[in-house]
Amino acid sequence: MHAWPASEVPALPGQGRDLRIHDTATGGLVTLDPGPVARIYVCGITPYDATHLGHAATYNAFDLVQRVWLDTKRQVHYVQNVTDVDDPLLERAQRDGIDWAALAEKETVLFREDMTALRMLPPRQYIGAVEAIPGIVPLVERLRDAGAAYELEGDVYFSVESDPHFGKVSHLDAAAMRLLSAERGGDPDRPGKKNPLDPMLWMAAREGEPSWDGGSLGRGRPGWHIECVAIALDHLGMGFDIQGGGSDLAFPHHEMGASHAQALTGEFPMAKAYVHAGMVALDGEKMSKSKGNLVFVSRLRHDGVDPAAIRLTLLAHHYRADWEYTDQALQDAVARLGRWRAAVSRPDGPPAEALVDEIREALSNDLDAPAALAAVDRWVALQERGGGTDIGAPGVVSRAVDALLGVAL
Repeated sequence: MHAWPASEVPALPGQGRDLRIHDTATGGLVTLDPGPVARIYVCGITPYDATHLGHAATYNAFDLVQRVWLDTKRQVHYVQNVTDVDDPLLERAQRDGIDWAALAEKETVLFREDMTALRMLPPRQYIGAVEAIPGIVPLVERLRDAGAAYELEGDVYFSVESDPHFGKVSHLDAAAMRLLSAERGGDPDRPGKKNPLDPMLWMAAREGEPSWDGGSLGRGRPGWHIECVAIALDHLGMGFDIQGGGSDLAFPHHEMGASHAQALTGEFPMAKAYVHAGMVALDGEKMSKSKGNLVFVSRLRHDGVDPAAIRLTLLAHHYRADWEYTDQALQDAVARLGRWRAAVSRPDGPPAEALVDEIREALSNDLDAPAALAAVDRWVALQERGGGTDIGAPGVVSRAVDALLGVAL
């Protein structure tokens, strides 16, 4: 599977700062020192509907991570998956009377178009669950053969008790885990499981559903968590720098994935930091496909909204914050974009070096994009008052906003 095209990241004078970012596993800020190549895995979409602003906010957060690292003159090895076979996708395809694979391809194409329009830097590897199955099957077999997994009526489950570090990502108690497991794709009430929290690694073939050769596992399809583990271990190895996604992935997805990887390798941790973006709401409820309260990126673009304004709407909120989308927020972003573009269209202006430094400092401090936007606003206000005659300063500001915030002026 191919990703989307990369937009050029302008070079800036000087060098950025190392990233301090909130790690869910430790509950505080950690300073990451990735070495010459930073490694990041971000969980991708299940393509049964179009990209909404909740998706966009998550991928915007990890786009900022890439930009901070690139500004430190590091390379970035970014991997993202697509869960292109899963129950919600099959259910939507059946409801709409279309082929599930065609639905997945259609929505994945639209997602790539949205990411391109929003100037999100693409992953180096963009891997679908289906194409990862040949690498998933041996991992499930290894877990089973090592006693870390067991069969139940043809399905294969992971035993959470096989990983002594289970629970160290989310730090939830058993009751909370059981509740979230039921809400987020698990089956804690299935009879015969060793532990209600044990997640499925391999689902035996069901009549009328797609299935693949699972070797000694029999025909079937992979569970959700092992998919990402197989892709991450194959392309990044253990101990990569950031495992990222929305806050609703901390449990069960990232918790279970970490345990799968740790049981497979005997190493800990799977990732140096588990980083989670907040949820976006509409009309008082989290924006989600199940609720249908969605604002689609493609619809906004179709209605003529500049993608840069959509991105500024996202950047106006700290990535870890839960926030509610309003039409006024978008209108404010459109106005801000207009002011910024007018300010950098002049041949001279206030000196830009301090502004570049402020943006770098804000983003290195747990991706504080609102602080970075406020710094640009202050420079723009000075420009509007005629506060400088530094030839070329507007160009420096334009390049900095593009390189560090992903907004083309």
